[in-house]
Amino acid sequence: MSDLVVTASVNIIPEGPIPELVALAVLAERLGYGRCWVYDEGLATRDVYVTLAAIAAATDRMKLGTGITNPYTRHPATTAAATVSLDEMSGGRAFLGIGAGGSLTLDPLGLQRPSPLGSVRDVITACRSLFAGEAVTMAGTGFTLRTARLGFPARADLEIWLAGRGPRMLALGGEIADGVMLDFIHKPALGDYIAKVHSGTRPGAPAARICYSTMVITSDEAMEQTKPHMTYRIVDSPAEVKDALGITEDDVARIRNAMSGGLHAAAEFVRDEWVLPFVVSGTESDCAAELARIVERYGIQEFLLPLLDLHRAPTLLHTVSDVMKRVN
Repeated sequence: MSDLVVTASVNIIPEGPIPELVALAVLAERLGYGRCWVYDEGLATRDVYVTLAAIAAATDRMKLGTGITNPYTRHPATTAAATVSLDEMSGGRAFLGIGAGGSLTLDPLGLQRPSPLGSVRDVITACRSLFAGEAVTMAGTGFTLRTARLGFPARADLEIWLAGRGPRMLALGGEIADGVMLDFIHKPALGDYIAKVHSGTRPGAPAARICYSTMVITSDEAMEQTKPHMTYRIVDSPAEVKDALGITEDDVARIRNAMSGGLHAAAEFVRDEWVLPFVVSGTESDCAAELARIVERYGIQEFLLPLLDLHRAPTLLHTVSDVMKRVN
């Protein structure tokens, strides 16, 4: 197995009642998961900061943060204040996860994504300064700050993680973020994505840490849980990935049209062989061996497990906890 020690973490979609989400986070902490990310999907889910506060009150050790939020649904200063408040409540366990946002969150609010690269850069810049206790005057992309300062203490070293896929966004993460989260990457291209992150590292600066997130599939049931969440990922995959997998324009059109009836309806048209290059799969031993190879080859510091089905999540948490023990 790998000589590196990789942290296991979870990403919770707050689709269920908050007490159920809290119970999952408590279980994850008991099983040794070191970080809990919570999706920010706007009106589609429970509020991310209310959910995180509830988890903070019920846990003791896990780091807690957005997985991920965006520059558009909240003013960056409001995001900074919420993150610092969570940090205070949790005893210094908060972090900020930021990305450009997606259609599930932004479309119902009638929000566009102007200049996503500049918007993410400006949010990180503003939050860094606010975390450091500075008075900030700034004309950012889509927002303004005028001698803005947090009225309560913050930590200047509060971690900021960036999630993205495009080469310029990945390089930005390497340049100004503490870490970069890579989510459901086509595995043959994973090294290229990490190289793009490291291309942004400033001379003499430490390299951004890498968090790799994907599903661990050890059963037919887990495959079926994953397929609905591969629909939009397959549709949005680069042309070279579709070509490598043998996905035709007709396949894409079929999935896209079915998505109007929901992700589960569209999942009917997703083949197992299209999913496998994006996930870790096999027996528990197979999954542990593959993850160990990925960790060793690419220097991964964190493995992030998405909890895509809250009802089956406890079983998955136990399974992946056992897998990670073999990796480490």
